[in-house]
Amino acid sequence: MRDVADFLRARPPFDALAAEDLDRVAGAAEVEFLRAGAVVVEQGEAPLEHLYVVRRGALDIVHDGRVLDELGPGELFGQASMLAGLPARFGVVAAEDTLCYRIPAAVARPVLARPEGLRFLARSLLADPVPRRLEVEPVVDAARRPVAGLLRARPVVCPPGTTVRDAARRMTEAGATAAVVAVRGSELGIVTDRDLRSRILARGASPDTPVEEVMTFPAYTVAADRMSGEVLLDMLDRGIRHLPVVSPGGRVLGVLEDADLLAAAPRSSFHLRSAIARARTVQDLVEASAQLRPAVLALHDARVAASDVTGIYSVVSDALTRRLVQLTVAGLGTPAVPFTWLALGSLARREAVPSSDVDSALVWYGSADEEMQAELRRVARAVVDGLEACGFPADTQGAVAAQPLFMRSYAGWREAAAGWLADPTQEKALVLVSLVVDGRPVWGIRSGPALPEVFRDARRHPLFLSLLARFALGHRPPTGFLRDFVVEHGGAHAGRLDLKHGGLQPIVDLARWAGMAAGVASASTPARLRAAADAGTLPADDARTLGEAFDLVLELRLDHQVEQLRAGERPDDHLDPAVLDPVTRGALREAFRAVADVQRRVTGQLRQGVL
Repeated sequence: MRDVADFLRARPPFDALAAEDLDRVAGAAEVEFLRAGAVVVEQGEAPLEHLYVVRRGALDIVHDGRVLDELGPGELFGQASMLAGLPARFGVVAAEDTLCYRIPAAVARPVLARPEGLRFLARSLLADPVPRRLEVEPVVDAARRPVAGLLRARPVVCPPGTTVRDAARRMTEAGATAAVVAVRGSELGIVTDRDLRSRILARGASPDTPVEEVMTFPAYTVAADRMSGEVLLDMLDRGIRHLPVVSPGGRVLGVLEDADLLAAAPRSSFHLRSAIARARTVQDLVEASAQLRPAVLALHDARVAASDVTGIYSVVSDALTRRLVQLTVAGLGTPAVPFTWLALGSLARREAVPSSDVDSALVWYGSADEEMQAELRRVARAVVDGLEACGFPADTQGAVAAQPLFMRSYAGWREAAAGWLADPTQEKALVLVSLVVDGRPVWGIRSGPALPEVFRDARRHPLFLSLLARFALGHRPPTGFLRDFVVEHGGAHAGRLDLKHGGLQPIVDLARWAGMAAGVASASTPARLRAAADAGTLPADDARTLGEAFDLVLELRLDHQVEQLRAGERPDDHLDPAVLDPVTRGALREAFRAVADVQRRVTGQLRQGVL
């Protein structure tokens, strides 16, 4: 046992254990010798009941018969299946004669649940993968899946006056470790089984105490379409163990636990974010961001869905922006007023591709005189310049946080938004709304109001929604009566399709209008379409048609830009339809016509005064 303890003591997460706890783990460990070629874990087998630690030798991680990775001495496996209680996602085979320690789940789980264990698993989520023995296609794991896909049970939601006794009973019946408290309006609190132990049992309080007296409020919530790898980092950063997941309309879909996320993606390729987090200078960030486009090529080669690739691209952009703000504030000094940095446009919707520029805005809280505003402008300009150096150019139309139009106090933004809603005929009102309503906070005050919230009452402004619907019809799909597509007739892109303005923009604009009519502000295009279908602001068939067309055009857009990157060309959105195979060409033609049909139906409703 002493030999086992000495080995574990030098390796995380066991290195943080007290001597007594380490001895308990070492005493429970079983020694297993594996001959080369022995199958340790079958892909898809029942949830594992042991955590494995390699003592010597090497193990191959296998997926669908392909070797993905290799584990060496001191490395762990089995924690994903063990923590989540799900079948093994990968097989494990001894690459050579190997000695392992098997630690029973009952002993391993408390180790991984400790703060040190969680930090270890988080670092493994961000770390560079170990060298592979074979060149293989990368596999996308659950770290790149929306968190909604990780929910395993319906949530327990109760009013604030519910007694602790009743909340505990409902949690037990549902097999839940937390209950969400619907306080008022869209505000939520949360009470966990740990809260019940520490705030009720340990203090001898009455079980008839209302949950509002022991809950954590406000609860930090997360949108259903955020990726699990990013959400895990937020949870660890905030030190929270439970997280309500909400739909674009604010409905509670379920509660995530940190173990769900840790188990979902134990060996992810989020090494880019690790490099960004370690950066100490803008040049460090430039070097780290140079890895992004090769990563896009690798993901594309692995046949990762375009929506997942654009999500990853946007997540890296967020990480770059946050680190640039941190470095800038450290260098120039912290501004006298707190502020939040917002991503706008495709980055805000997590739909950015290599050709995308950066739309941004800044909101500060409280009062700021001219000198304070000058401080904010200096910070904003430095961040915008840093993003440009990292390959993320600023919007050429001026939607940039360093510009006065996009840098205002929260009160100023509220006043402007109220004016746009009340009188959408004023100059550029609809253009500005279309930009700002996409806004998503990237850095700054976490508990403060998010700018898009001011647009939630758009449903009370029918004239605004009617004009926004007309505005959404401004971009038309490139359908033709005599030929397949309408293409550009002159200029540098003659004979080519504009996949952005002719393909995606009509769908994005319709989704934004329909989403706002459903009470949804900032969200991805697919999420807005789902919310619109749920609320009835768009027929379910039309929402599905637009969603399918969006996926197809986004895939083609990414395919086109990947080919340009491989050829050393600057990526753009202008596709030569002649390069499409007949099946894809036909599918694209039908998608454009289907979008045009939806636009005609919306136009008819506008003429009839229905909208």
